[in-house]
Amino acid sequence: MKALVELIAKSLVDKPEEVVVSEIDGERTIVFELRVATSDIGKVIGKQGNTARAIRTILSAAGSKLGKRCVLEILE
Repeated sequence: MKALVELIAKSLVDKPEEVVVSEIDGERTIVFELRVATSDIGKVIGKQGNTARAIRTILSAAGSKLGKRCVLEILE
């Protein structure tokens, strides 16, 4: 799933080489920390957060198959 988040983020931004995804795995929760270039944060979040919400929806659907809760944090 880390690769999925990375693929989605790289396809959205202007500087794909600066996309970094780190995964923190807990018992019932997986936290994905997404870092992008400062100029690309708006593209990942989208208007009114729609793009970020869509990525989170995809993650939660994929996480439900694993029986885990997935959280996406977009860091600056």
